[in-house]
Amino acid sequence: MKTWAISLVAGLLFGVVSPVQAAEYKPGDSIWDCSTCPEMIVVPAGSFTMGADSRYKYERPAHKVTIPKPFAIGRFEITFDQWLACVDEGGCAKDPDDHKWGKGIHPIMNISWAEANGYTEWLSKKTGHTYRLPSEAEWEYAARGGTTTAYSWGDAPGKDRANCRNCGDEIPHRTFPVGSFEPNPFGLYDVHGNVWEWTADCWNATHKDAPGDGSTRLAGNCMMRVTRSGSWYYVNTNLRSAYRSKYPAKAFSYGIGMRILRELP
Repeated sequence: MKTWAISLVAGLLFGVVSPVQAAEYKPGDSIWDCSTCPEMIVVPAGSFTMGADSRYKYERPAHKVTIPKPFAIGRFEITFDQWLACVDEGGCAKDPDDHKWGKGIHPIMNISWAEANGYTEWLSKKTGHTYRLPSEAEWEYAARGGTTTAYSWGDAPGKDRANCRNCGDEIPHRTFPVGSFEPNPFGLYDVHGNVWEWTADCWNATHKDAPGDGSTRLAGNCMMRVTRSGSWYYVNTNLRSAYRSKYPAKAFSYGIGMRILRELP
């Protein structure tokens, strides 16, 4: 793991809690609502161009989306440690298989869309704040971190910037601990690769008629849900900020996990 990421991941282990009060939240602020809660980063309101007019029809058309108010989103993907805290407290029933890759601060995987929502419901009850899966638009806005390039670091995939099939000299064949690579400009880790991340949206084959306010898209094929970020199993093309995929909501995979959003007052 990169040395500059160790202190951030240490927060996941030891549960440092931010003293910032709700009225004082500023972009980039860190929020921990409890010792076993995920660290959340405040993201500002703003506008961006979602999608891309690329050869991939799923990404078209590129269109303007305005996020009307700030929100907080996970600095990291939800980890096994955080998920198992939910299991220990009776909020989650499933102890997912880690394929002997390691639990701890590896990203949670092998969870269905409903199980991912169950975790957010438990955390909301535990903390008194509203946690949920991000909309697809909120996810892309956060992942881009204010950039307009294919990846949050630029237009070329480069090497050793993420965990994917062809991101380095060797095929990884597994997840990496969260925070193993450099963050995006908003301070978020693994928005490209490691595991796909569930979003709240129903699947639509294009962005035609998508909402322009960042809200969750509930029209479409709701048996399938949108996943974002690419994963360790897929190539770097799938890691681009605009890239979209889908997966059956009732299914689970060793390539799919989650990152969650916390609404702000």
